[in-house]
Amino acid sequence: FSWVFKRAPNFFDVVCYTGTNANRTLNHNLGVAPELIIVKDRSQAQDWEVYSATAGATKALRLNQAVAAFSATTYWNNTAPTSSVFTVGTSSDVNSNGNNYVAYLFATCAGVSKVGTYSGTGATQTISCGFTGGARFVLIKRTDASGDWYVWDTVRGMVAGNDKYLLLD
Repeated sequence: FSWVFKRAPNFFDVVCYTGTNANRTLNHNLGVAPELIIVKDRSQAQDWEVYSATAGATKALRLNQAVAAFSATTYWNNTAPTSSVFTVGTSSDVNSNGNNYVAYLFATCAGVSKVGTYSGTGATQTISCGFTGGARFVLIKRTDASGDWYVWDTVRGMVAGNDKYLLLD
């Protein structure tokens, strides 16, 4: 199995860039403000840095770690993305001079994807994403404290409530 995301307006875009170590904006073709951005340094072994609209432009998450959202004012230059650009700051994790990066941008697109939040209760909950046919891929990360990145998908089955999952970190 593999997870494949096709570039499409209002849903998913990919932006490759070379770092400058200076605050800068980068163009994207999403057509809406990204709600989730995953950045990976392709020049060296680094963490997968994550922007989340709910955490805001002063915080970041790490896709390969179970850490809570942390202060990251030099990651996104304290600037929320727009429908045409996103900003990277001076942090070498997202913008080291001369390094090559790839950024994956996601947004909510009715019937296709849902990026958002919910408050956990510690008990079984039903979270509606608005899909009439059910979700095929679900990624969940606790942001207020450390916690794993959980993935459920239809390859492993998502119907019984005790479904198999993967941990990305």
